[in-house]
Amino acid sequence: MLEYDFMRNAFAAAGVAAVVSGLVGYFLVLRGQTFAGHALGHIGFAGATGAVLLSIPSIWGLVGFTLAAGIGMGFLGERISGRDVAIGVVLSLALGFGLLFLHYYTAFATQVTALLFGNVLAVERSTIATLAGLALITLAGLAAIMRPLIFASLQPELAEAKGVPLRFVSTAFLAIVALAVSESAQIVGILLVFALMVGPPATAQRLVTGLWSGMALSAVLALAEAWLGIVIAYQTDWPVSFCIAALSALGYFLTRNIIVPRSRG
Repeated sequence: MLEYDFMRNAFAAAGVAAVVSGLVGYFLVLRGQTFAGHALGHIGFAGATGAVLLSIPSIWGLVGFTLAAGIGMGFLGERISGRDVAIGVVLSLALGFGLLFLHYYTAFATQVTALLFGNVLAVERSTIATLAGLALITLAGLAAIMRPLIFASLQPELAEAKGVPLRFVSTAFLAIVALAVSESAQIVGILLVFALMVGPPATAQRLVTGLWSGMALSAVLALAEAWLGIVIAYQTDWPVSFCIAALSALGYFLTRNIIVPRSRG
């Protein structure tokens, strides 16, 4: 399997995106902002299609739109979970723009499936370098706000009383999430971003209670699911994104209904 260049590229790209998604996604789940993360992926669809319309690589349109949307959501305030209606409207509008851009650039229509559902087997070396650069920026940003982010996530009222700038932390974190979404979308596609950014973190939080151990387990689970999904796809000729999404769902439902007692929520 590893004799082929495209398979080695797939494992490298999936590894980078999975680790970043597992670490950033842990806080996304912890803070109850998974819907915002899902919305960022859909908003990125408009950015990607718009970039192609302007003859720009789709990944930069994806990054630009998700980053702008993440910062905008951050300004909505710390309790973004209460703004689901507004986010849903923006999400629908972004998808509408994506379809409009496709209307004016119909030659791109054949690539829409790859954009929506991912195609890690088509990743090139240049894309891996781009993903690695984005991963370094994402993890550096996460490390920079780690302490106030943990405080604001676990005890927001006390953090505000202690002078932690909650709005800045929220905005910075959602900007980081936007970068992670852009990377994850390259592997599983915009519609299946949840597979890497929500499934492994949610599973990890049911298996361990410690923060650092939970983050580590989340990254390991995301990496294992991404790589195992590629192996299964190679052996069965099934879509890679489906295999990763299925493994993510299986891991979560096993811990929720079998491995971990129901009393844990």
